[in-house]
Amino acid sequence: MNSPSDPAAPPNPTEGQGITRLLRSFGAGAADDVLTLDGLLSGLRHSAFGMFLFVSILPGFIPIPGVGGAVGGPLVVLIGLQLLVGLSRPWLPGFIGRRGPRRQTMVRFCDRITPWLARLEHLIRPRLQVLADNRVARAFTGLLLVVLGILLGLPIPMTNYLFAGVLLLYALALMERDGALLLGLWIVTIAGLVAMGLLSEQLAELAAHWWQRLRPA
Repeated sequence: MNSPSDPAAPPNPTEGQGITRLLRSFGAGAADDVLTLDGLLSGLRHSAFGMFLFVSILPGFIPIPGVGGAVGGPLVVLIGLQLLVGLSRPWLPGFIGRRGPRRQTMVRFCDRITPWLARLEHLIRPRLQVLADNRVARAFTGLLLVVLGILLGLPIPMTNYLFAGVLLLYALALMERDGALLLGLWIVTIAGLVAMGLLSEQLAELAAHWWQRLRPA
């Protein structure tokens, strides 16, 4: 059995297994094994960025404002920047590649999402692959991931699950090279960012209005 300090590589997944089957493969091994990012991404080709993003957003589901985002946010930004500059495979600094979730953490998270993921899996499939493989399209996806990673990293109450949930769908779309899902996520992300901008402006105007009323003459 591997000790916690001795990172264990999971079984090498191959593309085309299906997302649910791939997630189940993480359960094979000792619960305390560390699934390093280097090991998780080994053997993956087009799906590597999706897997990297999948693992990176796990801390975002920790129900403590600011904690999960402080870990996952910078990783999401790193992924977005790499897509933005056109890298074909993720680049991981050594100190990041040697780290990762413990197997029991990964299995626990996968157990939580597998029931609804199994119902969605037949809808997430390779479609409009030009949007998943085209360099310009990947750069645009990277730009949106940079913005979402920054937002995930901010200690904004009640937003961890929201941003992490959207990023989880991005991860699944990248893993399955589903351009149709990516297109839908682009629209939802842009609409959400516009709505947040308008809401922030309205809140700023309201705060200024009340400050003017409360300020002594």
